[in-house]
Amino acid sequence: MYRNPFGEEVYFKRTQPQKSDLRGEYFRDQTKIIHSLPFRRLKHKTQVFFAPDNDHICTRIEHVLHVATIAATVCRGLNQAGGWTLSEDMAYAIGLSHDLGHAPFGHEGEKALSKITAPAQFMHEINSYRVVEYIANYGAGLNLTYAVKDGILCHCGEDFNNNALTPSKTLNDLDKITRRVFLPTTYEGCIVRLSDKIAYLGRDVEDAIKAKFITKSDIPEIVRREIGASNGEIINTLTLDLINTSKTSGVIGFSKEKFDIVSELRKFNYSHIYYNEQMQDRKKMIDKAISEMYGFFESLFDKYAFDYPAYERTSWRAASAFGNYIKSMHKLYKEDVSQKKTIIVDYIAGMTDAYALETLKDILLPNAIKFSI
Repeated sequence: MYRNPFGEEVYFKRTQPQKSDLRGEYFRDQTKIIHSLPFRRLKHKTQVFFAPDNDHICTRIEHVLHVATIAATVCRGLNQAGGWTLSEDMAYAIGLSHDLGHAPFGHEGEKALSKITAPAQFMHEINSYRVVEYIANYGAGLNLTYAVKDGILCHCGEDFNNNALTPSKTLNDLDKITRRVFLPTTYEGCIVRLSDKIAYLGRDVEDAIKAKFITKSDIPEIVRREIGASNGEIINTLTLDLINTSKTSGVIGFSKEKFDIVSELRKFNYSHIYYNEQMQDRKKMIDKAISEMYGFFESLFDKYAFDYPAYERTSWRAASAFGNYIKSMHKLYKEDVSQKKTIIVDYIAGMTDAYALETLKDILLPNAIKFSI
């Protein structure tokens, strides 16, 4: 019987104790997540293509739903195969929340924020944990279970060095994790980590075809033949392979044959999609945009700090919104001026692509002067 290394007492633990109800701990976490403001904003956050003007291009909310359903399906498949006791609800909750801390403009926004936070690196996994534990609910956090927070923090979908995953044999101290080298403490967390790859590789190809970056015939022939040329085919093939390869081994991983092809697809995506010339041009703009916003909010904070009415008196809507944000987060920031950089980075990281663009228009373009009648 394949079991997680620690018991329910550990995995169910919340920062603030809560009495259990009929939903169960992990389904309760799901409801906390979907009712949160950070989750709602995912519908206007980029997956790969920045601020798409096409409703059928993947956004972050679609991506997390893909990850959640794939991970729950893998749990169900392993449980039905026998010898496994996995929680579909836990896997689904981790999948729903794993990207809540993603910056606007996807990984390029993440890189731009890293230049501001240097030498510390801005990592969306760590920020997603920060969002659910500290930022959401106006600084109160969502009070999720340890197992779900651990899965969020250790999901790292960009890791292609580890195919065979088993839970960490030591408990992760979540507040002390600052790097991507840590493994989840549950099999469900390991499953989400690989489900993330399944969810984004094929979907990014699908969007790239719509963007005319590539055609279906450009996809390597071995990928088309062995795992599929459409998102649906790729998800189905890799999900079944993950179940069939893992069911008797006690290790979560793809077959070597499929993992080699997945790695080939990843290389193709990087060379033809993520490093496409059009994307590279936009990346430069994003770097400048994040830098401009940070500079604007830093100058405001240096001038007004926690004088909330002063933000309202400026001519910028962006200043008023920033002041309202700081005021609403009093529980977290406690009017501590030493947290200036943290406050501004938290605020920018929480923006959607669309809101970030509107903010830039407001701070870079002249406002209309108000004349008396």
